[in-house]
Amino acid sequence: MEKRILGNGGLEVSALGLGCMGISFGYGPATEKQTAIQLIRAAYELGVTFFDTAEAYGPYVNEELLGEAVQPFRDKIVIATKFGFKNGKPADGLDSRPEHIREVAEASLKRLRTDRIDLFYQHRVDPDVPMEDVAGTVKELIQEGKVKHFGLSEASAASIRKAHAVQPVAALQSEYSLWWREPEETVMPTLEELGIGFVPFSPLGKGFLTGAINDQTKFDQSDFRNIVPRFSEENRKANQAVVDLLTTIAKGKNATPAQIALAWLLAQKPWIAPIPGTTKLHRLEENIGAASVQLSEADLSNINAAVSKIDVQGLRYPEHMQKMVGR
Repeated sequence: MEKRILGNGGLEVSALGLGCMGISFGYGPATEKQTAIQLIRAAYELGVTFFDTAEAYGPYVNEELLGEAVQPFRDKIVIATKFGFKNGKPADGLDSRPEHIREVAEASLKRLRTDRIDLFYQHRVDPDVPMEDVAGTVKELIQEGKVKHFGLSEASAASIRKAHAVQPVAALQSEYSLWWREPEETVMPTLEELGIGFVPFSPLGKGFLTGAINDQTKFDQSDFRNIVPRFSEENRKANQAVVDLLTTIAKGKNATPAQIALAWLLAQKPWIAPIPGTTKLHRLEENIGAASVQLSEADLSNINAAVSKIDVQGLRYPEHMQKMVGR
């Protein structure tokens, strides 16, 4: 798989990474441990060198799982993890105090069975802690060799600038896909100006853009999509138009809707590295196949024109979570 560079510090990653959250958190029951380890190792065999986790996924179990899975090839991959929640639990609120960042770094290093974190993200901007203090703490961790690169997640352009002035930001991770394009206006011009990479999470719309979900789909009671407005039954019905469009384009390319959605993202900028997640080997193989799908300028123009006519319905987060993004 082709490699891409995130930021000006030379952080090289596979064009497509693996978002590991869903393996143990957020989308229903956790995957059985050995099955999960096999999936992560299969991703590496298929060319993935970029693995994304966080203390908050579980909490903690996702980092432990990834740490065990990548042990045989740790030095050949990039591990990204995150800090910023009290007790590693989003429900407990934000905590990016310098002393807490250090505590999380030490604990994550142990769970990941490694001596450095390749990319350390602030999971959400903490309005109670100056961004300069956050960036300064990560800068110290980088000087100590415990962290290689600094990242932000769901931050505003203003926060990105404040952080970058203290410690260069290698990557911003935020939601971005064919059904959530707000970053094109809010942050991508800043990323381009400052030379910061972009790591889209939920590049397949939390599974919706694969075509495997419709208005009749029933989610497990522990699946967080149950509380996401965009996934209400009526909104899924309305948003089916996006999937229908992708399906039509995919047929002409001998591809799948998911592959078109990922190929579209890869074609936007050379400094974008999406991190689709999955718990299934056949979906992993399908997603990685997207790296080989070529979309011409005409294809991209046609997709953009068609998508612009579709009014996607529903907020991407419930209100209490929506407040934490774009700060």
